[in-house]
Amino acid sequence: GAYQLQRGYKLPPLMFTDSEAIALTLGLLAIREFRFPVDVAAVEGALAKTERVMPERLLKQARGLQEAITFNVAPYPALLQNDFIAILSSAIQQQQQVILRYQSWSGEESERAFDAYGIVFNEGYWYTAGYCHLRQDLRTFRLDRVVALEPGEIFFERPADFEPLEHVLHSIVSMPGSEQIEVLLKTSLEHAQQLISPIMGTLETTEKGVIFRRSASQLEWIIPFLMTLDFPIFVLGPDALRERLRNMAAKALQMAEGEAG
Repeated sequence: GAYQLQRGYKLPPLMFTDSEAIALTLGLLAIREFRFPVDVAAVEGALAKTERVMPERLLKQARGLQEAITFNVAPYPALLQNDFIAILSSAIQQQQQVILRYQSWSGEESERAFDAYGIVFNEGYWYTAGYCHLRQDLRTFRLDRVVALEPGEIFFERPADFEPLEHVLHSIVSMPGSEQIEVLLKTSLEHAQQLISPIMGTLETTEKGVIFRRSASQLEWIIPFLMTLDFPIFVLGPDALRERLRNMAAKALQMAEGEAG
């Protein structure tokens, strides 16, 4: 005869090695500071339970990590309901359709059946990408704009070649905007790729150089970014970007050469 413990049976406290204790403490601190969709009380409880099973030396090391480390999180992650990640993760694993109610940037709400293929955390925001049955096409949704989410009753087959991160980054770059930015970069594609991440825009090699493109509803942010690049740059469009550059250059000259008074 024999017996075995079922999954989930409560075992006595486990002991951690030095590396495991540091990894666990740092992980819990990062989850708390980056506002991952977990109750703060759950994180604090996990830290407290972890500390209770540590020997004195490891406990001092864990406390030292908490007191010494400061996280500079900018921009601060968007808040969302804690159970959305769990519902979506389960649906993705089981390839189960969800019913999603979404609020657009303009405040308009809509409901749709959605086949979630993956979840992406990018620069403070959570996204999900998959097939939207309302639009009958692939779509990307920001989870902090999801109003309601519940599992459906239909199952689907996830495409084997779908890359969630690649799709989300492309969706962000190609989002509709009032201005279409097009800039000529006098450098190689390899050098441009080292300085410009895929989240910033698309890069295309031409005979004259590398073309950087993206849409934007505001132009103020792109000028300081372009000024940091270490190669010649020429604005192809829009005219509004050229005008803002001229105004900023005039202001910079006034600040550098003018006198107070």
